[in-house]
Amino acid sequence: MRTSPVVAALLSAATVAAHGHVQHIVINGLFYQGYDPTTFPYQQNPPTVVGWTTSQTDNGFVEPNSFGAADIICHKSATPAGGHAQVKAGDSISITWNTWPESHKGPMIDYLAACNGPCESVDKETLEFFKIDEVGLIDDSAQNGFWGSDELIQNNNTWLVQIPSNIKAGNYVLRHETIALHSAGQTNGAQAYPQCFNLEITGDGTEVPAGTLGTKLYTPEDPGILVNIYTTGLSYTIPGPTLIAGASSSVAQSSSAITATGTATAGSGSAADPTTAPAASTTAAQTSAATTAAASSQQTSTAVASTPTTLATSTRSLYGQCGGSNFAGPTACAEGSCKSWNPYYYQCVASA
Repeated sequence: MRTSPVVAALLSAATVAAHGHVQHIVINGLFYQGYDPTTFPYQQNPPTVVGWTTSQTDNGFVEPNSFGAADIICHKSATPAGGHAQVKAGDSISITWNTWPESHKGPMIDYLAACNGPCESVDKETLEFFKIDEVGLIDDSAQNGFWGSDELIQNNNTWLVQIPSNIKAGNYVLRHETIALHSAGQTNGAQAYPQCFNLEITGDGTEVPAGTLGTKLYTPEDPGILVNIYTTGLSYTIPGPTLIAGASSSVAQSSSAITATGTATAGSGSAADPTTAPAASTTAAQTSAATTAAASSQQTSTAVASTPTTLATSTRSLYGQCGGSNFAGPTACAEGSCKSWNPYYYQCVASA
């Protein structure tokens, strides 16, 4: 059974506030905070994190008409993260989104690009990305298909990607992305959600594969971009360049235990010593570990999935997330009130 495009559009409108961003990543048990576009822009001194800064305060997307412009590289008005995390070639990175709507079906894609120096000061328009992971339409027999994005949701909004073991040591940008296709049957209807992170890759690999400029990855007419996913018997082509040699199309999606909180390291030095924290599981998504930032400092609280806790004094700024399924952050709003848009996303909004 296929949902009609009209019904899909209505579902999309109902979940518009549920668009997401990557909340954190986990590398070998170390928890690294991502960039929160719904709160950090309003803080006087936001924390230094491994995720790139963006202006997508509404958790918005990049439309196909902008695929040839800089916004498609690492999202809207993106600038390099102030720090990086260390990972060994061959190891996996667990990437957790704050939320993702079920209606926004599409592929999950991961790229790397060598910075040829500190990623903290790289010119994003010079980055050449090579693909290391991709999952598109997995099962067409399910209603509207079972996609990579459905696997993300099934794994508690978490995606596991492996850094190929043959990658040469150095500084790289990880470009993690989902492309929502619920409206892709019409021109300029697809929605890209690129998310970027700075990495220092270690190991004895020797390969730096050739890449593609971010502004050349896709065109609005690509068959994986302009596509009606409500067609019976759909054969889907994942957009972008082919996977590099030595990369797996996808690793088995699973949990990644959090054993400590890592610190984003600035410059080209090695990652700083982590601070220990109780073990938790990223498949508990937002109930595993929630980081809340005050105006001038970062406070981190980690909770067991069955008993989420937050600091009593923690509050969310206006338009920040304050609740929803699997959400373990602060539920009080510094101003306004917490409004339920759907079971997945509550938001601090101005009082009427």
